Amino acid sequence: MADGEDRRKFVVGLGNPGMEYAQTRHNVGFMVLESLRRRWNAGEGRRTFSGRLWDARPARPDCGARHVLLLAPHTFMNDSGRAVREMAAFYQADVQDLLVVLDDLALELGRLRIRAGGSAGGHNGLADVVAALGTEAAPRLRIGIGSAPGQMDPRDFVLSRFRPDELAVIGPALETAADAVEDWVFNGMTYAMDKYNRKSDG
Repeated sequence: MADGEDRRKFVVGLGNPGMEYAQTRHNVGFMVLESLRRRWNAGEGRRTFSGRLWDARPARPDCGARHVLLLAPHTFMNDSGRAVREMAAFYQADVQDLLVVLDDLALELGRLRIRAGGSAGGHNGLADVVAALGTEAAPRLRIGIGSAPGQMDPRDFVLSRFRPDELAVIGPALETAADAVEDWVFNGMTYAMDKYNRKSDG
């Protein structure tokens, strides 16, 4: 039996709301939620908890169904914790059942890293979530967006869109990230770390 298989899971994708930020590097968390929403037939969701929430019931033939709530905070990146705290408080969520999906400047484009906890590593959105939850124990899935080129300000870089040549890398990586979330839901953190961090850490 996989760890925690009978518990409700929560997946939070970090990003900024609004069309001007759509498909930017900082919004890969939103993009992964969109992939999961489609593959799990979660519908259009509803506005609540200062964001948009989807109620999903993914199933696998060998594992049965799970109950997963997907949350896209609409509070802007640096205030992401407010939405997460509202949802976690309402459902009395165990922090270990809440996975945060976010971008990472320090990882090579398309590289994934999933961890059971740790520091925010300079990511303001994750830092706000950690502060709101009062613990660094929240699991997180980081998606590499590459580093800012030359003298470009990292704040401008994360709000830029992927170049055409980068889309061939980040597109499949986002689907793999959705696979990683699904494996975390069905098989637990240890399984997901062993499977998706192998390339990152090797």
